[in-house]
Amino acid sequence: MALVRALRDDVRAGVLAAGAQLPPVRELAWALGITPGTVARAYQICTQEGLLRAVVGRGTFVASSSPRLGPREPLHIDRLPEFDRETGPVDLRSPQLPDVGQTAALARVMIEAAGQIGRDYLEYPGLRRDSVCRRAVVDWLSCCRLGPLTEDDLVLTLGGQNGINIVLSCCLRGERPVVLAEALAYPGFRHAARLTRAEVVPVALDGEGMRADALDAACRRHGGQVVCIAPEAQNPTTARMGLARRHEIVAVARAHDLQILEDDCYTMPTSGLPGLRELAPERTWHVTSLSKPISAGLRFGMVACPTGMGEVGRLAAQHSYFGLPRPVTDIVTRLIVSGEAARLRAAAQAVMTRRQELTVAALAGHDLAWQPGLTFLWLRLPTGWRASTFTRMAEAEGVLLRSADEYALVDGHAPNAVRIALAGGVSEERFGRALATLARLLANPPGDLPV
Repeated sequence: MALVRALRDDVRAGVLAAGAQLPPVRELAWALGITPGTVARAYQICTQEGLLRAVVGRGTFVASSSPRLGPREPLHIDRLPEFDRETGPVDLRSPQLPDVGQTAALARVMIEAAGQIGRDYLEYPGLRRDSVCRRAVVDWLSCCRLGPLTEDDLVLTLGGQNGINIVLSCCLRGERPVVLAEALAYPGFRHAARLTRAEVVPVALDGEGMRADALDAACRRHGGQVVCIAPEAQNPTTARMGLARRHEIVAVARAHDLQILEDDCYTMPTSGLPGLRELAPERTWHVTSLSKPISAGLRFGMVACPTGMGEVGRLAAQHSYFGLPRPVTDIVTRLIVSGEAARLRAAAQAVMTRRQELTVAALAGHDLAWQPGLTFLWLRLPTGWRASTFTRMAEAEGVLLRSADEYALVDGHAPNAVRIALAGGVSEERFGRALATLARLLANPPGDLPV
């Protein structure tokens, strides 16, 4: 904290000007006679405050002379107004659902719901007014192995990101709480942690996702209250955690009294493996939504809380936004109970499976990681390419991608890779042309990279 105060004073006094690069962690630690971990922690605190910014692969820089209030970057990059699905860039940054009947189904159930509007629409959503919708959601989640689950265990949220915020608000405590997350992780984890003034500690990954020994070491060094994990489909690497590893993670969480945030927002055909909530029902918060299988615009998510914690989760939701709007719960209930939601999910999955097959065929021979049914793939770039250069050159040719840098935590190491999301919102012909562009770029790396 003494180093943090010194950095604040020098930045605000102009001794360290905006844009100035700070010394590397080990160099400053040697000069001050302290440990590199102390310097790294001070840099991280100042970065969270907005005084510094960390650029993966380049270093740490002065961002501003005063703390910046509020979030600093969007979670989702909106499609630019000039984008046209048939003539503009092919956006492979985030999965885009095909319209397999969602718009027509939504229009129909909205009309049906409108005919049932009564005086209860004039009242605030209460803790129990959404019970009918929660019962429908229990049925929707029956394909997942989450352990015993009733409507009382559920919280309905404004999408998956809101679900993450609710979980952290329930679980974090103290002046500077600690959240542990995969070293490459969905950026929404760190954004949610910033809102709760939490420090995010990266945990090393391997081919199955988060390593249990690395989680144990991080807990011993930094403490921690919540660990964020995506065991079914790690984002962005697509890794799936095996059964033995899931048991190891649960054992570490119990040993250090961690709450587990199980992210399952990339809904896909189930692996049949038990979810972390089934293995540790006393401490696992399972977060998912309808954004990937049905509609992102509905903003409908759900949290399956640990046993006995549903009321706590619903109270946290009530304190945040009082509860979901009644029109949303009415629409979702009708979609699920009628079987329409399941039909739409299956139809959309069929289209996205076809897009995945096209991607795997077009990029055959390259280091590509994927899972059947998953709507993104992980491409490790061949020698001659850097992720930043590849994404820039792909964009110049009308294809938008996400670099591994976007998933690395503060001061984290980003591998030489990109994530390719499946675009169901463009024609198959345009999607195929975009893949051909990527294949051509991969086969022709630039020859002027520095060595």
